[in-house]
Amino acid sequence: MLDAKTPITIAGAGSIGCYVGGCLALAGRKVTLLGRPRLLERVAEKGIAVVGLDGAERRVAPGVVDCFADPARALVRAGLVLVTVKGAQTAEMAELVAAFAPGDATVVSLQNGVDNPAILRSRLRPGQRSASGIVGFNVVQPPAGRAPPTVRRTTAGDVLVDAAIPGLAGLLDVDGLRTRGADDMTAVRWGKLILNLNNALNALSGLPLAQELADRRWRVLLASQVAEAVAALKAEGIEPASIGTLKPSLLPHVLRLPDFIFRILARQMLAIDPAARSSMLDDLDARRLTEVDQLQGAVVRLAEKHGRDAPVCRAVMALVAEAERRGEGSPRLSPDAIRP
Repeated sequence: MLDAKTPITIAGAGSIGCYVGGCLALAGRKVTLLGRPRLLERVAEKGIAVVGLDGAERRVAPGVVDCFADPARALVRAGLVLVTVKGAQTAEMAELVAAFAPGDATVVSLQNGVDNPAILRSRLRPGQRSASGIVGFNVVQPPAGRAPPTVRRTTAGDVLVDAAIPGLAGLLDVDGLRTRGADDMTAVRWGKLILNLNNALNALSGLPLAQELADRRWRVLLASQVAEAVAALKAEGIEPASIGTLKPSLLPHVLRLPDFIFRILARQMLAIDPAARSSMLDDLDARRLTEVDQLQGAVVRLAEKHGRDAPVCRAVMALVAEAERRGEGSPRLSPDAIRP
């Protein structure tokens, strides 16, 4: 049974990982961060600044969280492993968890996409329990060099986790990290994926999220992708969960509204920190691989399974892949340059 004394390892100390780990540490949970040496050295020396959606800053003092770049040291005592790496790294992280975490550890995917829980499950040891979760909000890191390292939440939302794991939601439900159990995590993960289809548009535009979503031309492209995903899911027999106030099937209609009506009806969607941007835009600008294959790619593959096409998702995926190949950051495209 998981409880407040369960040692927690965050496997992937990036923006989401440091925010989640920081909130848990501030609530007195025993937290270890596993990640890149450069960031962990700064955390060990300076601690972490956790900034909530209201702008309030809380500090995790140096030494409160353990920081290891060595997976053997980071995982050896973990009763709960929260996996927050990008999707392309899931298989490698699963093998590390299987090798070094206790044989009865619970391993939870807090990642984008729908395939990661199955990837984890296929590689863990028989006694290690896998579970699914999502983080329903955006986190950014201000420019490096700020002391201490800072993670700032920029949108509203909750963490949802598998309700079948006793004690999991209660262990994670702390200030700044409202966590709820959900019975159908497949529907939840697809609901989150549908919202995340905007990540690639944001990456291709190079714009702040609020500015991009305020422009109907970008929203129409997002609406087309959402409609492709909903149609593929209907063929599969899955009804995606609502991650927010709107059912996914209604989202394309709302997104296509004129700007002035959209601003009235979708105030919550536009209630975003003005500087917020998608992690995929950060990945392009940092010359890292993106998660577009786990997002748009999942829609394209599901549509193909049922003899359908998802042309807008396919076009967006190809443009992000080309931007990755070029290695020049966001191509800063216009909406007209994207539609197939």
